[in-house]
Amino acid sequence: MSTDTKHGAGSHGAPHGLHRFLLIGKKKIFSYHLALYNVEAHAFQAIVTLSLADAVREAYLADLGKNKDKKVFYSLFSPDNFPLTDLKRGKTFKVQLERVIVKPDGSREFQKMLNGQPTEASCSPEDVRYFRKLGGLKYPAHLTYLLFGEDDEVHIAHQLAKKPNWDEVITLAEPRGIDPSFLSKVPDITVEAIEDPHGVVTESPLKKGQRYEAKINGVGTSIKFRAGRQGWWNHTSLNS
Repeated sequence: MSTDTKHGAGSHGAPHGLHRFLLIGKKKIFSYHLALYNVEAHAFQAIVTLSLADAVREAYLADLGKNKDKKVFYSLFSPDNFPLTDLKRGKTFKVQLERVIVKPDGSREFQKMLNGQPTEASCSPEDVRYFRKLGGLKYPAHLTYLLFGEDDEVHIAHQLAKKPNWDEVITLAEPRGIDPSFLSKVPDITVEAIEDPHGVVTESPLKKGQRYEAKINGVGTSIKFRAGRQGWWNHTSLNS
């Protein structure tokens, strides 16, 4: 098992890296890239849908069911060294399923599941739902997230603007007013009741169980939701 790590990447300027993807969702499993601002290979915010082995899906869902009310995350670690941009052309690569335990001091422990046995994951260009290199984006005026998901299972990922910042994914409870066609476009949503902190925070501005209203693309349709389970959080290695 390993503790807080920067993917095992090589030099900060290398385009290749050993990547991690957080697993989000149950009916449709999304893979959310673990981003790092200061490591070129990992300076991307990306959401993809990977084809996974049945054993990986089953082990993830079973363990998630046991830990749904705990601060436990799940990731795929790839021992294959490749540029993340390869995903946009379609790619097959090895992955190992991990349980991510968050310690009281905020550090993380990546525990290998399935005895660390690697399996293959693959994606086509169409499976890359969102892909952006970090940088060139100012802090927004108000709290801004990316909206994604499928059918009635909806998630939001904090939009990574300037550094320092924080990274998180939350599954929405009781989402209302969301046109399913919006989800495939991964639009941004703005919670106008909360100003963006313009920096790093140590806990989510969205409180589990609380109701919120947001606007799609800042000016469009209003949607409502309760903040549900947090599927990822990082305010430390993201910025270092």
